[in-house]
Amino acid sequence: MTEYMQIFLGTSFSSKSPKEIQILKDHLYCINTDGMIEKIVSPEEPDYQTLLATYQDQDNFHRLAEGQYFLPGFIDLHVHAPQWAQSGTALDIPLYDWLNTYTFPLESKFSDLDFAKKVYSDVVDTLLANGTTTALYFATVHKEASLLLAQICADKGQRGLVGKVVMDDPQGNPENYRDTDTDTALKDTEEFILAVKELAKSTKQGVYPVVTPRFIPSCTNEALQGLGDLAAKYDTHIQSHCSESDWAHGYVQERFQKNDAFALHDFGLLRDKSVMAHCNFLEEEDVELFAETGTAIAHCPISNAYFANSVIPIAHFHSKGVEIGLGSDISGGFSPSLFDNIRQAVMSSRMLEDGVNPSLPAQERGLLGSRIKIDEAFYLATAGGGKSLSLPIGRILEGYTWDVQIIDTKLPSARLPIFDGNEDLEDVFQKMMYLARPENIREVWVQGEKVHSR
Repeated sequence: MTEYMQIFLGTSFSSKSPKEIQILKDHLYCINTDGMIEKIVSPEEPDYQTLLATYQDQDNFHRLAEGQYFLPGFIDLHVHAPQWAQSGTALDIPLYDWLNTYTFPLESKFSDLDFAKKVYSDVVDTLLANGTTTALYFATVHKEASLLLAQICADKGQRGLVGKVVMDDPQGNPENYRDTDTDTALKDTEEFILAVKELAKSTKQGVYPVVTPRFIPSCTNEALQGLGDLAAKYDTHIQSHCSESDWAHGYVQERFQKNDAFALHDFGLLRDKSVMAHCNFLEEEDVELFAETGTAIAHCPISNAYFANSVIPIAHFHSKGVEIGLGSDISGGFSPSLFDNIRQAVMSSRMLEDGVNPSLPAQERGLLGSRIKIDEAFYLATAGGGKSLSLPIGRILEGYTWDVQIIDTKLPSARLPIFDGNEDLEDVFQKMMYLARPENIREVWVQGEKVHSR
């Protein structure tokens, strides 16, 4: 019989498709030394009793208690790691003012590595405690601090995809917070890529360098082209912001006489490993370009309510074949929890479908066919994020990583309203999605290693 590093017994919920969950009741999950799910065994299979007899008294056997369930670890596709220090503040002003008055002055402080270590250690711990096993991070323009974030992810066991941010345009950035010049920005980015690739060799769960032009208003054409070239040379992930707000969308149209999507594509920045945040103002041809290039959208529903000036038509974009995952957008979004963003994704989609202006007649008020259900929002936070990053994460499935969170529904301080021992498991799943709090997350595992317990 094959020897496994760990075996887990319990009921799990995972996405079978973008609109449907899969429930595996009382299955065994056999994890190999690489932290991958090598085999999933149902109670009906002959191997089940044999594995149980062999492993159940060993230290590497983990049986869930009654009322506990496995969910895949969440994948946060858009986090501004330095902005954790201002999360929950200054959300009541326009994007342009928010960036220049609060955000850029804060990010400029990350030249101080002691300060960076304090904030970055805390944000990684906080996200892990909220069930986020993989995060796509914007750092700052500082190469050393950005490397420090990658190292902290490696040390704490989170799968971190980290970008040293490029902001080289003297016209588009504050004097005290930008790259020295375009050449330095590109040189620092290349050195950062090589250093993170070296770090990845000794990191079980993986860390990844990400080419990161902040957004078009921050970058010169030369930097955008240079970053596209570097992404191609080293086959890295790419991230940026795209058509987020009226101001940002209008700025790009004025500068290039085209939308963000086509401008970014001209510089080689839309490809299979690209994730663009927000994308609220994509037009039909932009959507087609995203689908064609394999570019994914990081949907940030809480942040969008504050800064995006619209509700993104997620259901429509998904129907067109665009890959979509979920992002917290700390700190444009105040919550580090993708549970909160799952809930907001559903609420925002319903507001788009029903409309929000009561002075209009009901039939003219909203956009028909816009709503998504909780199963679809869960898909975005898990399997959709994995697909967006082209990594085998986000599902409880053979050949995928063992990245899970263990949810306890019977915790005395945060008990979920489940009063029937035989309650339908789909109802249990919905109650977890809508009501779980961080204290319900008892353990978090990444790549077969326990990284958080409460």
